[in-house]
Formats: sequence, structure tokens, C-alpha cells
Amino acid sequence: MPGLPGLPGPLVRRSAALSACVAVAAALASLTASAPPAFAAAAPGHESPPGHHRPDDDSARATRVEADPDEAAVIGEEHARAHAQRRTAVKGPKEYPQKKRTESLAALKASQQLTNAPFASAQFGHFTEYFPSPDFGVHTALLPTGKVLLFSFERVETNPTKETGPTDRIGPTNAGRAFLWDPAKGTGARAFKKVEPPTVLMPDGTYTPRPAPFFCAGHAFLPNGMVGVFGGNTGGKGGSGAKLSFVFDPWTETWFRNRDMSVGRWYPSVVTGADGRQIIMSGQSERGTGTPTPVVERFPALRHPVPWRTYDIPVGLAAERLRADAPFRNDYPHLFSLRDGMIYGLGRDADQQWLFDPVKETRTDLPRRPADFRGYGSAVPLPAGFRGPDSVLVLGGDPHDPNTYRLSGGRWTTEEPRAFGRTQDDTLILPDGTLLTVNGALDTRNYGHGPFNPQADLSYRQIELRDARGHWRLGPAQRLPRGYHSNALVLPDGRIMVTGDELQQIANDPDIRDEMDGSIELYEPAYLHRGGSRPALDRVPGGELGYGAGFEVRSSTAAGVSRAVLLAPTTVTHAVNTSQRHLELPITGVHGTAIGLRTPPSAADAPPGYYLLFLLDARGVPSTAKWIKLGGRH
Repeated sequence: MPGLPGLPGPLVRRSAALSACVAVAAALASLTASAPPAFAAAAPGHESPPGHHRPDDDSARATRVEADPDEAAVIGEEHARAHAQRRTAVKGPKEYPQKKRTESLAALKASQQLTNAPFASAQFGHFTEYFPSPDFGVHTALLPTGKVLLFSFERVETNPTKETGPTDRIGPTNAGRAFLWDPAKGTGARAFKKVEPPTVLMPDGTYTPRPAPFFCAGHAFLPNGMVGVFGGNTGGKGGSGAKLSFVFDPWTETWFRNRDMSVGRWYPSVVTGADGRQIIMSGQSERGTGTPTPVVERFPALRHPVPWRTYDIPVGLAAERLRADAPFRNDYPHLFSLRDGMIYGLGRDADQQWLFDPVKETRTDLPRRPADFRGYGSAVPLPAGFRGPDSVLVLGGDPHDPNTYRLSGGRWTTEEPRAFGRTQDDTLILPDGTLLTVNGALDTRNYGHGPFNPQADLSYRQIELRDARGHWRLGPAQRLPRGYHSNALVLPDGRIMVTGDELQQIANDPDIRDEMDGSIELYEPAYLHRGGSRPALDRVPGGELGYGAGFEVRSSTAAGVSRAVLLAPTTVTHAVNTSQRHLELPITGVHGTAIGLRTPPSAADAPPGYYLLFLLDARGVPSTAKWIKLGGRH
């Protein structure tokens, strides 16, 4: 580089190099949320996949960008190479064209049809409708109105090979959004309603108003059917925990804000206990990624009554800190309230399996899980007949381990494996007590061909089914591969809603210019394809039902009913579903169209709140469910 008049060449080169530092830094700042660093340390929810190379690996050296010699002479070889790598990253890949999205979606449809042709619907079920949604569905909840709440974030990138969410953004682009889908209105745009979160001022240095960035929060149901949502993303520092606390009221379809939690939480878990209060654990703190909080909080605090009636709206209520701590090293632990009234905290690390007493506010150790570290994978409280669940099945989270692991009676056992290992999967309890696994990937945003590559192995698109004896078998393929941020839930009519995974939804968007960013696919289990009519559930009691109490329902097909089942509605994110529950109700008698039933014996068996009631015939075919409400006021 030639020198300027009056200045020696090396000084000019040094000045230019320092200017480059400033320019690269500015460009990198604008890039932060759009493209993750090539070899960044794994952040929460961004675990490094098996074989992921660090900068000193052979593959990294083979592909690294060469430094500019003049720049290296002034600031050093490694510093100059870092500049070169960043300049290359700033350029980014070419824009993802609409033609590529359209062709990809068409290819997925064709491969789905070809793959599913041999699967008989009466044995394996059938994927039916696939339609656009205005939201990515990072978080979903089936509400007691029959509508589905979907919420996530505003996209900041339309190229699926980049980070599409505002994970590390500071300011107004770090914002949330929410919608309701009403299945009764079908699958078109008119079936969706925007229910924007409250406007907040985030403590990020800008204090710019924006819809609350509550994505990657934790959530669970309150006894009055409302959804408590805790935490979110303040932005910066690789993603920082927000102290936000909200409820969504399904009856008025409105968000309400409560007092902030004592600590920030990004990726926390929440579970509703036997007393109807919510226990909140884990999550990255307000100090940023790599600072998980051990603080446990309860909402609402004991000085506030539990919201029980539909018009008991929590506004401005506080949470409170428990004496016990929960020092999970990794985020989104699985939490379950089982029939003994205890909270089981099953961490991702094998040695972090704990039992919490929410009354005594204590924590004790559970045995080490047989398997090693597990990333995002599902866990299910197994049906246990007329009582609440007393065991949990842990599945997924390790692409190299297909085994399933059961915790029962304080002891772990290795159960029958699935066909192959997968992470990012969602496993649901169906009305007939069988299990269904949908979704899955090799790792976070990796579908078998490297991170941020939408190409996916077909195997991850196939569902798996577990029968009442615990045997697994592969089933048909879903349309879209769905891994990180994928979700699924059981609808009142017995169908399964599948959604989530913003990378795949953007990569297969039929019109990236419109406001329908996401997609939903519906699956009909085998019980909906067995021929004949379904049982009818014509009427259920209104109001509250106490525990261990008899009640009566009406059915025009009462003589053919052999089982009555309660299924808790799902609220799920990141493969963490703390609300699932399946209970058989004793049938006490059948007289004409009247069927006598009895509720579960205690709140520990079934925490207070709304449940789906299904009637099933001898073939395992369920009725369309109706809602009942369990429990008394606390």
C-alpha cells in the first residue's frame, strides 16, 4: 500500500487497518442476529451438533479465509484473518429466491405422497391438510375455548441459511407477536386473529416501545384456563433473559401484564402444581447467555389467591422466590407434577435429576439418568389408569441414542427404543393412551446436512407410534421437516396439529412477501380411519367438578361406550410439554343416554383446571371431546 505524502507507509497501513477494525465491527454489529459466527460457542438452544468443528479442526483450517498480507503486517496474521472471515460473513450467501422455496415445497409434497402410499390409514393414520399460518408457532397452547394460541417473534431475515429471529438484536426489532387459530373457522386467513402482546419498554439501553419479546419463554395453564407466560429475550449478550410476566386470557382474548420476576429468564420451564400455582425454574439470566439462574419462583405468590374463576384476571400480581434452588446447568429442563404432589425436575445433564417439594420448598436428588447429556427432546408422564401419572418416559435429545428411559419409583430403566435417535421431537399422549412422536432433526437447525441447511433426511419426517404394550413402529411422513422450535398438540376432535420451525417454514414459504410466515399440518390418527360412526358426547356438566365426585354425561351412543378419558390440554415449546396428562375415569353406570363417571381422587392426580373429556368405544375410537373443569378454589 503506497504511503501518503508526508507519512511513512507503515503508519498509513496501520491507520487503514485500524479503520478496517471499526468498519468490520460496525458491519458485524448489523449482522449479529442475521448470521451466527461460523464457529460460535454453543448458546442455549443452539447446541453444537455431533461432529461440529471448532476453529482448530482440520475442516476449519481447510476452509478458512486467507488474511490480507498488508493488513497482517500491521495487526498480525490471526487478527487480519479474523477481519477477512468477518468481511466474508458480512457478504453472506446470495438471497434465497422464491423459486427455490416453491420448488422445495413441491418436492416435499411429492416425496410425502410417495413415502406414505404403503401406509394404511386404518393402521398408521394419515396426514391431511397443510395450510399457511401468520405465525411460526414457536410457542403453542390449546385453550379451553377450542382455539389455539400461537406466539413467537417478528422475523428479521428471510434467508433460512441465516438466523431468522432477533435473538441478539437490541431495540425495536427484538419484538414478539401472537395469533389465535380457530379450527372451527377452517384453514384460511380468516381463521386467524392477531392478539398482539402488550407494548413494553425493555431495559436494553434503548427503552424503545415494542410488542413484548416473550419468545423462548416458559408457560403453563392456570386453573381458570389462562396461560401464564414467563421470561423472554431482552436482546444482546448472545440473548439475555427478560423478567417479563404475563397471562393470556382466552375468554377476552387479551394479554395482561404482571409484576416482573426477580430474575431474567430466557429458556425457562414452568409447571402447574397440585395447588394450581405455577413453579418457574431455570433460564439464562439478564446477564446474558451462559448465566443460567438457579432461582425458583412461584406464581402467584402465596399472599395472592390462585386465579380460579374466568373473571379472576391476574394483573400486577407478583411471583415469589422459593427457598430451594434449581442449579440446572442447561435450560428448559422437563418439569412434571406427579401423583405424589412433588415436582420432578429432569435436567438435560444426566446428573441433574431432582425432586422438589413445593410445600416444604426443598430439593432432593434423584438417581442419575442412564443416558448422557440430552439436547432438546420430549418427555411424557405415562398414563397410569384411574390415578395420576407416577412415571415419566424420556425420549429424544440425542441423535445417536434411540433408547427411551423411564423414571418410576425413584429408579431408571431403559425401555424399548424408537427406530432411530432424534432431537427436537414432540411426543404426545393420544386419547386412547398410545403415544405419537412427530417432528425431529439431527440437532439444532441441522436436519442431517449441516447447520442452517434446509435440506433434510426423510427419516426425520416420519412419525413413530407407541402402542399400549410399549412397542414402537414407524409411520407416515409429514410434509415439512420440523426440528428446532417445532410443536404439536391434540385438538378436541382428536386430530393432531403440527407446526413450528421457522427455518423450514421460511425455506418452504409459497409467498415470502405476504404476512403468512408459518404453516400448519394436520394429522388424523388411525382411530379416525376405522370406519363406522364415532361415539357421541352430547352434554357434560357446567361449572366446577370436585375430586372423587360422581357426575353424569349424556351420549346418544351410551351403550357402545367402553372408556371415558381425561386429557390435559397441551402448551408446549422447545419439545418441553409440562401440561400433558391422561387419566381413565371410572364408569359407574349406564342408564339410557346417561353415563355415570367419577372424577380423579385428588388435585395431585390431576391439578385443577380445564380438561378434555373423551368417550371411547371398544375399538379405541374417541368422541369429539368436551371441556370439563376440575378442582376447588384454593
